[in-house]
Amino acid sequence: MLGENELVKLFPDFKDLVQPSGIDLALDKIYIQESEGSLIDNEKNLPEIKELEGPVYTLKPHTAYLASIDRKIKIPKGYSMLYLPRSTLLRSFVSVQTAVGDPGFFGTLMFMIYNHGDYEYKIKKGDRIAQGVVFEVEGSGQYSGSYQEEE
Repeated sequence: MLGENELVKLFPDFKDLVQPSGIDLALDKIYIQESEGSLIDNEKNLPEIKELEGPVYTLKPHTAYLASIDRKIKIPKGYSMLYLPRSTLLRSFVSVQTAVGDPGFFGTLMFMIYNHGDYEYKIKKGDRIAQGVVFEVEGSGQYSGSYQEEE
């Protein structure tokens, strides 16, 4: 796992969000699902999503949303990123579901956010919802999946 000094060098666009052992990731927008999706024989059929009005979002109880992060991330080759939820959300019965950031990924991060509680939860654009923890990966290739954006 990398510390602050190395993180600032590798992720200069996130310098203001670097913590002792990771990078805070701030909320940009919240979306709700508008149609069904599927994954059959590795063929992705993503559901349509609708952007909710912000900058303050009200998460309804027992409801899932997609959350985008406020800036694109570039994970250098030779490094991988694990995303973990901020503890304040967990203490409020709100989870952030994440995936692994592969070496060479560039693009917009999107996580699922779910209000497990019985009450509404308010969150604002710019609030930190997750932290990316970076690890060195030896002998890695580079991400070339369908979510890769052009730089």
